[in-house]
Amino acid sequence: MSNILFRATIVWAAILVLAVLNGMLREGVLLPRFGTTIGFVASGVILSLLIVLTAYLTVPWIGARTFRELLLTGFLWLILTLAFEFSFGLVLGKTLNEILVAYSFRDGNLWPIVLLVTFLSPLAAAQLRRPASE
Repeated sequence: MSNILFRATIVWAAILVLAVLNGMLREGVLLPRFGTTIGFVASGVILSLLIVLTAYLTVPWIGARTFRELLLTGFLWLILTLAFEFSFGLVLGKTLNEILVAYSFRDGNLWPIVLLVTFLSPLAAAQLRRPASE
């Protein structure tokens, strides 16, 4: 089990890089070009798709096979994401209220849905990889 968690953490680090790149795309292109609501929605959809694709490509390597292992992988990704989000926000000098705004769907921000996708994507990826006969 520790090997699964170690590999899942490595994959989460890759997801973190994708999330940072997505944030740069959102701030540099999507928001200025399309406005706040469309920019946030597009960014949330893009990041969700990247997370599901990453899970799809890496679930076999992670080694999570059972329902429990897949949910634990998703839970690990969720906890690491939340810990990073709050820690990074606080390091940048944001207040807790400023950080929590992202959880309100304000201006089309899909962050709560992205978190749900993060949690469920290992399980969904495993289901997508299963042959139709199972």
